[in-house]
Amino acid sequence: MRLAPTRKNIRFYQRRMRQARMVARALQSKHHPVLAHIIPMRRCNLSCAYCNEYDKVSAPVSTQEMLRRIDLLARLGTQIITISGGEPLLHPDLDEILRAIRSHDIIATIITNGYLLTPERIERLNKAGLEHLQISIDNVNPDDVSKKSLKVLDKKLEWLKEHGDFDININSVLGGGIAHPEDALTITRRALDLGFETTVGVIHDHGGQLQPLRGEERRVYDQILSERRPGLFAFAYDNLFHKNLTMGQPNEWQCGAGSRYLYICEDGLVHYCSQQRGYPAIPLEKYTVEDIDREYSTKKPCAPFCTVSCVHRVAMLDMIRNDPRDSLFRLFPPLTPGGPPSYPPIVRALSSIFLPEPNGKPPGLARRLTTGMAMRAFGLKRTDKSPLRDNL
Repeated sequence: MRLAPTRKNIRFYQRRMRQARMVARALQSKHHPVLAHIIPMRRCNLSCAYCNEYDKVSAPVSTQEMLRRIDLLARLGTQIITISGGEPLLHPDLDEILRAIRSHDIIATIITNGYLLTPERIERLNKAGLEHLQISIDNVNPDDVSKKSLKVLDKKLEWLKEHGDFDININSVLGGGIAHPEDALTITRRALDLGFETTVGVIHDHGGQLQPLRGEERRVYDQILSERRPGLFAFAYDNLFHKNLTMGQPNEWQCGAGSRYLYICEDGLVHYCSQQRGYPAIPLEKYTVEDIDREYSTKKPCAPFCTVSCVHRVAMLDMIRNDPRDSLFRLFPPLTPGGPPSYPPIVRALSSIFLPEPNGKPPGLARRLTTGMAMRAFGLKRTDKSPLRDNL
């Protein structure tokens, strides 16, 4: 007997379709932000020693002002809005802010330390339309560097497993003074046991710059990669960015901060990212498509050793957009030297639908019909160029 789909399953597939449309639209046009981080609350209930993104005194941004900023981001065509801080769960009207994001059909996510989560609070996040939540856990037991520990948060994780209707990612960290690097492996294993997505990050300095991994940290990182089951995007990110960062090597890439990625501080100014506040520092209401297009190709001197993964991940979409075949080969390299690229099935399928033939041969009727149906499903419009490119 076929069981009726659950609310959680229905929302899971709805999220995947919205995410697919987001990726397809990001690949078709470069003239809008893919992701914006917006800060409703600089204050935090913790004081992690390595963090420079909080204070203990700031009042929350007014709800009316937050709704106005969300409207402005929607007009710019923003596809994902992440609420972070400080600690966003301290904002008294976070649910209303999330509902406002979803009212524009924008993907709504939050980054939280998790301390304030309860079953009732998680249910409210469900009702508000939250689609993704990330918690970064720094150690197994709290210490002088960080209180974001598995010991304190494990019950919160169990509540998320039981009650959450949204995607959940647990991020473990290495480097930057973390006393017990082996804790990152314990945290990853616990997150996998609960069925959550997992990532591992390299802690940056106060300029967002690289602090390379050493001996035991490197061994733990390699063990995590061998055990975890990364999502498609995380797997590609590991291949393109993270492996170099863990070895202290620079990455060659074009940073899209200020264009495809925006960071809006509590004062309503647009910055490159949380680690480069002050550039360009333009009020959101004055930010235009011309600013987006200018910053798309502006060289950022901090880029080679940057560890801000959100900006990296957005840039991956533009790499595919600008040079799809070469970028996909770099993101999913051959398993053996000289072998074929290791494309996952979904990448192979989308490549066969959207990418032009490598020999320049015009697609046949069946291919054109399949591409047309796929574009309609993703809400895209044809242009006179490849479906992955827009009219520049």
